[in-house]
Amino acid sequence: MSEKNDDLQILKRFNNGDISAFEELVLKYQDRIYNLCRNMLGNTHDAEDAAQDTFIKAHQKLKDFKPEASLYTWLYRIAVNACLDYKKKPFFESFFKKSEDEEFVDEPSSDWPSPDRLYESKQVGIALHNSIKKLPVKLRAAIILKEIEGLSYEQIAEVLDVPIGTVKSRISRARDELMRSLKKFREQK
Repeated sequence: MSEKNDDLQILKRFNNGDISAFEELVLKYQDRIYNLCRNMLGNTHDAEDAAQDTFIKAHQKLKDFKPEASLYTWLYRIAVNACLDYKKKPFFESFFKKSEDEEFVDEPSSDWPSPDRLYESKQVGIALHNSIKKLPVKLRAAIILKEIEGLSYEQIAEVLDVPIGTVKSRISRARDELMRSLKKFREQK
C-alpha cells in the first residue's frame, strides 16, 4: 500500500472516531517532524516543543484536511509554521540551548582513513551546522526541506506556500551563502 493510501486509511479511521488512528499517524511521522524542527530551531528542547505543537495543531485541524493534498507535506507545513512561530516568541533562546562544546558528528564507520580525516570532517560539519543556523529563516527552511528532508521542489512549494520559482531561488541563495561561509572557514584553517 502506498504512503498516500495508507495515510488516507488512517484519516478515514480517525474521522470515524478511532482514537488509535491519530496515535498511528504520530508514530509514523514523529521522527521526521522532530528532525525538521531540530534542524530549523537548533536545539532539542525547542524542537521537542515545536514538534509537539505541530501534532496538537494537526489533531485540531485533521478533520479539515483535504485528501487531494499529501498528508506528509501538510504536516511539514504545520511544522515549519510552528518553528517560525516559535522563533517569534519572546525568549526564543532556550535556557537549555546546546552548548558550544557539544559535538555534531555521526558515529564514524570503521573504514574511515584516519583520525585526522575524522577531525576535519567533524570541523566541517560543525561549520556547516553553524552556517545553516545563521541563514535567514526563509532560506533555512527551504534548504533544510530540500537537502536534509529530501523533499521535491513541488513539495517544498506546497509546505512553504510559495511558488516553485521562489523555492528554487531561496535554495540557490542558501547554497550560495553556505558556500561562502564554508570558503571562509577553509581559509581560516
